[in-house]
Amino acid sequence: MKSDTDHLRAGVSTPTVFVVDDDPSVRKSLRRLLTACGYRTRTYGSAQDYLADDHETGTACLVLDVRLPDLSGLDLQKALAEQGSEFPIVFITGHGDIPMSVRAMKSGAIDFLAKPFSEEALLAAIEQALDEHRRRMSQQAELASVRQKLLSLSPRERQVLKHVVAGRLNKQISADLGIAMRTVKMHRASIMEKLQVRTVPDLVRMAERVPRLLDQEGAPGRSTPA
Repeated sequence: MKSDTDHLRAGVSTPTVFVVDDDPSVRKSLRRLLTACGYRTRTYGSAQDYLADDHETGTACLVLDVRLPDLSGLDLQKALAEQGSEFPIVFITGHGDIPMSVRAMKSGAIDFLAKPFSEEALLAAIEQALDEHRRRMSQQAELASVRQKLLSLSPRERQVLKHVVAGRLNKQISADLGIAMRTVKMHRASIMEKLQVRTVPDLVRMAERVPRLLDQEGAPGRSTPA
């Protein structure tokens, strides 16, 4: 185990706060504070230690020092973004400056706290970060649901859907795809049922959330059987 500690409270829904700071006294004090506040806490002395550890997929955030012995906090932020990590970051530093804070915030940090900071300020930033992670996870779940529904469509239905999203009328879709208009109507009805939408605007909004799926199969002009 690379972390200094792994304090767990019963219940998988308890948020986790990962602390990355090379100062043992800071890690110790933050561990005590966060554990007392009911968070699961895991602490690391370097960015490399954090990257080498496994991280559960529940609600979590990072409290990250800017200056670290290997990768800097900003470099770790960049590396995590490239890996697709969804954990929001609260930066803490005793050596920060305005350009550094601007870079961190532009890259998606929730807050940038200069040491010494108050417990209230840190806890408020952590709660904001956890709320942001909950929002991201909810959004991911919604997108996964949309993606699954779109994948349930047949290649021909995806063709028809792509034309509907482009604003084509039934008779235009019929001519474009070389199928009868009644067949277009049948496919549209099936699409609406599978995607569980009632109106065309709702259908368009859903399709536009994951546009690449419409490009995988059924692009306009391909000869897919009706």
